[in-house]
Amino acid sequence: MDGTDELVTWVLTLALGFSLAACAGLRAWLPLLAAGLAARFTGLVEFGEGFRFLSSTPALVTFGVASVVEIVGDKFPAIDHVLDAAGTVLRPVAGALVSASVLYQIEDPLWALGIGLLVGAPTAAVPHAAKAATRGLSSSFTLGLANPVLSLLEDVAAFALAALALLVPIALGVSVMILGGLAAAWLYRRRTAQKAAAPG
Repeated sequence: MDGTDELVTWVLTLALGFSLAACAGLRAWLPLLAAGLAARFTGLVEFGEGFRFLSSTPALVTFGVASVVEIVGDKFPAIDHVLDAAGTVLRPVAGALVSASVLYQIEDPLWALGIGLLVGAPTAAVPHAAKAATRGLSSSFTLGLANPVLSLLEDVAAFALAALALLVPIALGVSVMILGGLAAAWLYRRRTAQKAAAPG
């Protein structure tokens, strides 16, 4: 593999990691399920050393059941708050894991996990924070009645992200970075405005 081919491979891999991590910010288990199925049955994803268990039958069954529980549970106002609270930890962890897993060029799993933490965890944290903020506004203005509709839209976005991440990772990866930057800026401005408005 010459230098150009190697560069293209790295760009594709990092774009895939970014895109799947962004999906994890909405649904923690879905990108792991999608990547595991793709690695096992299509060859669109190659897992690195130490992460090939993600395409094993027990892992796929676990991710499948967890995805169904998360998707269904998120439609119920009492449960969605619990899922969002747990997601504050789980979604960045899932983003880091799925990002690390696709870095097959790195032979040492610890190095891959370190890069996954740098790339995947913050990438997953931004959509999760935006999701939580949107849910908070929805709960305030609609008493949670609109939350199931928002949840359904999040399902569509998560499935679309997972599919596009596997099919067009570079275009989606660039889009995720741009949208992530915009979302982070919006969250920062919102938090700054809240602090300024708080009684002092």
